[in-house]
Amino acid sequence: MKQNRIFLLIALLVVGSLWGYQSYFATARPPHRRPAGVTSPGGRRLERTDAEWRRVLTRAQYNVMRDRDTEWPNSSPLTSEHRVGMYCCMGCKNPLFSSKTKFDSHTGWPSFYVLIRANAMYTEPDGKRTEVRCSVCDAHLGHVFTDGPEPTGLRYCINGEALRFLPAPTAIRTENK
Repeated sequence: MKQNRIFLLIALLVVGSLWGYQSYFATARPPHRRPAGVTSPGGRRLERTDAEWRRVLTRAQYNVMRDRDTEWPNSSPLTSEHRVGMYCCMGCKNPLFSSKTKFDSHTGWPSFYVLIRANAMYTEPDGKRTEVRCSVCDAHLGHVFTDGPEPTGLRYCINGEALRFLPAPTAIRTENK
């Protein structure tokens, strides 16, 4: 009899935990509110409905950029990208980083130490971390930490799903006349 009660108690705890877990993830997050005073390069803004974002982004991109998820470490090919070029926001093509400021942080995510423009993104508190968002489309990009290399000491740890890499144009060969 006592074993049946213990089994029933454990079963109720498991079912209750699963129900709570499911309801947590089924609950939609409140819409993000852009902080007052945030400016973007050239005053450019891109606003889309949730349905429009779902149409233009892959599921993984949507989960990272709109639902603030984090991709698995070393899952992005951009982590090991070494060509010369520029990294832009996947949602709006806002230029964010030059390949000259990319470094291997050994964290599993593309990392940079300085932005192309100071107002290319903005920060928000995220628990013990600092979240970075695109200043044009408000996409969640990743986080910034203060353990980066000189001269800034910053490490922008960015989800590869939120980035678009644009390689530098190939040099045009001119023939001798």
